[in-house]
This record gives sequence, structure tokens and C-alpha cells, in this order.
Amino acid sequence: MARPSADRDFPYWLVLVVALGLWFCWRIASTDIYLQVLDALAKGVRITVIVTLAGFALASLMGLGLAMASLSRHLALRQAARFYIEIVRGVPIIVLLLYVAFVLAPALVAGWNEIGARIGLEPVRTRDFPFVWRATMALSIGYSAFIAEVFRAGLQSVDEGQVEAAEALGLSPWRRFRHVVFPQAFRRILPPLGNDFVAMVKDSSLVSVLGVADVTQMGKVTAAGNFRYFETYNMVAFIYLVMTISLSLLLRRLERRLRRSHPG
Repeated sequence: MARPSADRDFPYWLVLVVALGLWFCWRIASTDIYLQVLDALAKGVRITVIVTLAGFALASLMGLGLAMASLSRHLALRQAARFYIEIVRGVPIIVLLLYVAFVLAPALVAGWNEIGARIGLEPVRTRDFPFVWRATMALSIGYSAFIAEVFRAGLQSVDEGQVEAAEALGLSPWRRFRHVVFPQAFRRILPPLGNDFVAMVKDSSLVSVLGVADVTQMGKVTAAGNFRYFETYNMVAFIYLVMTISLSLLLRRLERRLRRSHPG
């Protein structure tokens, strides 16, 4: 018996989500306490977006570099990449946030000051390293290990014969990667890469443990001040749902367009 295609199913779930979203928007617009909470959380939305976009961009660059190192012909590069990936993937994100914020960041500042003292630079204080950037660094390090595996699997999925054909045509390694390998690999890694992006949006809420004024932290501060926990955390959940569902739909649409334009 043939299974129904998920792409052909009418998205009844989306209709329900949109209906609930419209109803909640009406509740926000017609209730003073929701409007007050939304105003208090507005700054947190900006911080959440900045942390997520910057963290994912850095994690993707690091992940691509790690994936290429893990596929290198040099044993030392392969082993170093595998060591990093296995160690980082084994550490919970919240532990990594605390480690980067209170161990790695002070160590980097101390190393910078030691180098700066030799060349006459002014010393930098640890508190001059904002927690929002420490949190971004931690998310980048944590997710780079997972994204590296996504890139590695995608790069390995490209038919070796096409790479050999491009090499026979005289293309340099960089041109082979740019014109042959990466375009094909990207179509295959887009779904898992999109999942990691959505997951980072949600995991960005963990930066609140460092006092970073993201949506979750602003929600905690607001609820502690007005004691309206129901309305405040409803709004926090609604904001995250809007961001994650919107991203999921956009990524799914992009995935379908790539599938139609490159059916092979």
C-alpha cells in the first residue's frame, strides 16, 4: 500500500496554527497586560535574533572548516577535527556556555594582555568582554561540531565520479569545490542545516543563565516585577513559536524550490 506523500497533504495543522496565532494576536491587541509584556520583551527579541544569527554564521563557517579537515588527506588534520567534534558534542550547551563565559573568556583576555604588554598595548579587562558575545561564542563552538557532521555527510554524498571528471577538465581544487561539490552537497544538507538553525533559536534561550537580556531573560525579569506569570510566559512562548515556525516554513519552501530546480 502506497504511503501518502507529506508534500501533497493539505496542511490542516498550519491552518490551526494560524487560527490560534490570529486569536492570540487579537488577545494581545485587546489586553493591556499583554501589550505591556510585549513592550518589555521587545529588546529581548533583538538580542535573541543577534545571538542566533551571529552564532549560526560563525558555527557554519567553523563547521565547514572542520568538515573539510575531517576529509583531508592529512592524518593530523583528520584526527584533530575528530577530536574537536567528539569532545564538543559530548558537552551540554549550558555547560559550554558557563565554561566559555567564566573560563575561556578570562583566559583569552589574559592571553591578549600578555601579548599586548610585550608590544605596548593597553590591558583589557575581562568585564570589557560582553556576556552577549561570550554567549554567541559558546553557541558557535557548540553547534559547529554538529554542523561539521552535517557538512561532512553532504560532501561525502557527492558522486566521486563527478569530482574526478572535474579534475580531468583541469579545474583547480577550489573550483571543483565551488562549482561541482558544494552546490550538490548544499541541496542535501539544507534540511538538517535548517533543523540546526531552528534548534539554535530555541537554545539561544539558555543564554539567560548568563544574564544576557534575551527574550527568556526579559520574560523572567518582567514576571518577577509584575507577578503575571501566565501572561508573561504565554508571550515568551508565542514569540519563540512565531520565530521557529516561520523559519521552518521558509526553509521548507526553499527546500522544495531547490528540489524542483534541480530534480536530480
